[in-house]
Amino acid sequence: MTYELIYIIRPTLDEQTLATVKEKVEKHITGANGEITHRDDWGKRRLAYPIQKFTEGFYTVLQFNFPPAAVRDLERFLQLTEEVLRYLVTRVETA
Repeated sequence: MTYELIYIIRPTLDEQTLATVKEKVEKHITGANGEITHRDDWGKRRLAYPIQKFTEGFYTVLQFNFPPAAVRDLERFLQLTEEVLRYLVTRVETA
């Protein structure tokens, strides 16, 4: 199945730590038999409302093929990652 993940990372991280967090998320997806098909870094953007007293965050969008049974594990991983402020995993319908 094809999924899309949008996640927001804390704005206080330096470039090296930011790259490490992105790599960690991608390794988790590929480690669970997933295949990343598209990645889009939106960069630092203003949040619609404050999250944990932050008003900005680094946005990243990933599209990937993933087994449906592993989605809960991915969501749990993102929830436990301290650098990730918010995330949203959605299934992409193919025509």
